[in-house]
Amino acid sequence: MATLSPISSVLLLLLLLLSSGSPTLGSAFATALDPSLMGINLGKEKLSHFRFYWHDVQSGPHPSSVTVVPPPSNASATFFGLTNMIDNPLTLRPDPGSELVGRAQGLYSSASQEEVSLLMIMNFAFVAGKYNGSGITVLGRNPVLQKVREMPVISGCGLFRFARGYAQATTHTFDRKTGNAVVEYNVYVLHY
Repeated sequence: MATLSPISSVLLLLLLLLSSGSPTLGSAFATALDPSLMGINLGKEKLSHFRFYWHDVQSGPHPSSVTVVPPPSNASATFFGLTNMIDNPLTLRPDPGSELVGRAQGLYSSASQEEVSLLMIMNFAFVAGKYNGSGITVLGRNPVLQKVREMPVISGCGLFRFARGYAQATTHTFDRKTGNAVVEYNVYVLHY
C-alpha cells in the first residue's frame, strides 16, 4: 500500500474537514487559536507607563496639524465639525527641540455642540529605543477644558499587540493666537 507524504496527509485531512462541514473549519465564522501556532508568545502581561509631550503645531511653514474639514459657517463656539489631521511630534520634555520619541498620527474632530470636546483618533508611533516601530492606538473623547482628560488605549502593534489601557492628557501650554499646544501625556498600557 502506498504511503502519503506529510504534506499530502495534511491536505487530505484539511479537505475531509472542509467537506464534512466541521464547525472548526470552513463553515465557522471564528475559530479559537493557540497563539503559539502563530509564533506569538504571550508570556506574562506587564504594565508600562509612558510620559511624553505632544506638540500640536498649527502655525508656521511646517504645521504638524492641519484642518481638513473646517467648521460650518454657522459653527457654534465649540467649532463643532472641525477636523484636523495630525502628525505631531512626541518628545521627552515640553521643549519641541528635546529628544523625539515618536509621532502622534491620526486626527481629531470637534464632536460636541455644548463644550469644547474632541474625538481623538491617533496612533502613538514610537521611534526610540526598544519601542522603535511599535505603536499604541488611542480612541476617545477629550474635553479639552478639563485639567486632566482620560482616553482609552484600545490596541497596539509590535511590542504592544493585544494592548489595552488609558492615556491621561494635561495641557502644558496653549497659544490662543496660533492654536499651537503642548500637551503632557501619561499613558498606562497593559501588554505582553
